[in-house]
Formats: sequence, C-alpha cells, structure tokens
Amino acid sequence: MMAISLKNLAVGDLGKIVGFDKSGKAYRKRLLAMGLTPGTEFSITRYAPMGDPVEIKLRGFSLTLRKAEAAIVLIEKL
Repeated sequence: MMAISLKNLAVGDLGKIVGFDKSGKAYRKRLLAMGLTPGTEFSITRYAPMGDPVEIKLRGFSLTLRKAEAAIVLIEKL
C-alpha cells in the first residue's frame, strides 16, 4: 500500500505511521519524541474549524498537530 500524508485523512479514519517526508527534518525529532514512531496506530479525533490544527488519538492520549507537522507524517490508512 502507498504511504499518504496524515493531513489527507478525515475525522474518524484510522491509520498507521510508516515514516516521515524527507522535507520535514526539522520536525522529525520532535514528532518521534511525542510518540509518533513508525508502526504506531492512531485515529483522527477532530480538526479545528479552519482545518488547523488536527487532533489525533494514539497510545491512550490525544495529540494536536499543526498542518505543517501533520503534512510530513507518512501513514497507511487502516
């Protein structure tokens, strides 16, 4: 299956992290520290009214990401 960006999912969709876009080196280390490691499954909880930020639920907690951060997370839709 082809990896897509996290920002392409809708509320309620499930996904699994497969990696990070090469253009996001500045964010990669911070995202890994927040628990966004390859193989982690998550669900999209909600988007803010203007579409930024997005809230995801993973590992038993909710995490909010800006559009720029979400854009570099490559996922596989479940």
